[in-house]
Amino acid sequence: MTENRLNAYHIMWLFVMFDLPTVTKTDKKVAAKFRKELEKDGFAMHQFSVYIRFCGSLESANVHIKRVKKLAPDRGMVSIMTVTDKQYSGIINIWGKIEKKKAIPTPLQLEFF
Repeated sequence: MTENRLNAYHIMWLFVMFDLPTVTKTDKKVAAKFRKELEKDGFAMHQFSVYIRFCGSLESANVHIKRVKKLAPDRGMVSIMTVTDKQYSGIINIWGKIEKKKAIPTPLQLEFF
């Protein structure tokens, strides 16, 4: 009996990167719908126009690639990149300090004239 074991070379990550027009209200709605549909299909936002999804195999990745192709808007550019788990583990993320929004100062005393 042969056993197929999952390893870092068979597990896949999908990256969907896109640059969609957002000039008109319709463009903005189409872009927002595309992002929402990606999230429904299990993708997570990595950056505003970069979404990623884990897939347990290349076969699973191919299913999601077909879905993204169907979801892609008529205008703009959508790129799909497959990365093995081994390659993904080599990504170096550098997180800088995240600044919090400054609170609007609340007046301590109201004066009426």
